[in-house]
Amino acid sequence: MSKKFSVLLTVLFCAFIGSMSVISLLLPDKDFLPLENRYPQKPPKLSAESLSSGKFMEEAEDYVSDHILGRDFWVAAKAWSERLSGKKENNGVYFAAQDTLINRVDPPDPAKLDKDMGYVDALVGNVSVPVYFGLIPSAAEIWGDRLPEGAPTAAEQSIIDQLYFSTGASTIDMYGALAPHKDEDIYYRTDHHWTSLGAFYGANAIFEALGLDPIDLNDYRKTTVTGQFNGTLFSTSGVRWLPPDQIDTYVPDQGIKVTSWFKGVPEEGSLYADRWLAEKDKYSYFLGGRQTLCVVEKEDSDGPSVLLIRDSYSDSLTPFLTERFSQVHLFDPRDNLTSVKNYVEDNGIDLVIVLYSFANFSTDQNLFVLAR
Repeated sequence: MSKKFSVLLTVLFCAFIGSMSVISLLLPDKDFLPLENRYPQKPPKLSAESLSSGKFMEEAEDYVSDHILGRDFWVAAKAWSERLSGKKENNGVYFAAQDTLINRVDPPDPAKLDKDMGYVDALVGNVSVPVYFGLIPSAAEIWGDRLPEGAPTAAEQSIIDQLYFSTGASTIDMYGALAPHKDEDIYYRTDHHWTSLGAFYGANAIFEALGLDPIDLNDYRKTTVTGQFNGTLFSTSGVRWLPPDQIDTYVPDQGIKVTSWFKGVPEEGSLYADRWLAEKDKYSYFLGGRQTLCVVEKEDSDGPSVLLIRDSYSDSLTPFLTERFSQVHLFDPRDNLTSVKNYVEDNGIDLVIVLYSFANFSTDQNLFVLAR
């Protein structure tokens, strides 16, 4: 390569970087990154503390990255380059078999698990009603045969067994309910949640643990509400070449009353919120998405009332739970710091279920609420 050609390449590269930077600075800030389903980094605040800690430069780098011209193209190009280079992962998401994206689940901190199980057992001692505990294994565990060969991920089932052995709560065998159906579409391919079919098997695991009659999938008619769902793993991985998922429902919403607390005050809700089907975050179609508290009541039901300490997996599970429970109270510790003990007593709750996905349970920082 001649010296002149090297100089030309350097000039062109600098001109490209410079023009990209100038144009990006002139463009208005983005309010939302729809393909990634998140809010962009806000402009960093300059202070002596932020400079000395390195926080300013870190936030500045994130800000520039989030607002650069053509960000969606560059995110997708990075994912393609990772794949073409032979890598099997991008941003903690594996390129798995059968057009599937699967989150890597890191081994949890044993000390944190011990502390959180202490909160679960404190709840058992605080309330006078039965307490059940269930952990939902991720797709990395159930669909482990789809992972790239040698892909590291947590030994979820072994850890779950240890936690079940250690707790004073009654346990729910979610692994045993899901594993026999691993050849079915029980998780989304582009999202970390279970599908409505996976939630159906999870619901029957709960009913079995409680000694209630199971429900039969043949009694329901599957309705596909969208075939254009690109979930959280689509957003995180940068992968744009996989076909989207579909979202199905089985349980109709007739005879159901839903009260939601999205903004701290009760308002009328619904099992299914159609408006979300036009948005990127289509999983929020179930119950309308994240909320502090949600109470679902089934008319003319003599079943027990249940308090469900939950994460987002319970949103698609709840329609099935209405088939055996008269009331389902969904309590989210991320936003609701009230006393669980008082809530049980004040609302005539018959039983409590602490139900989390394994990944969320191992990382959640709000489980101390259980002991209140």
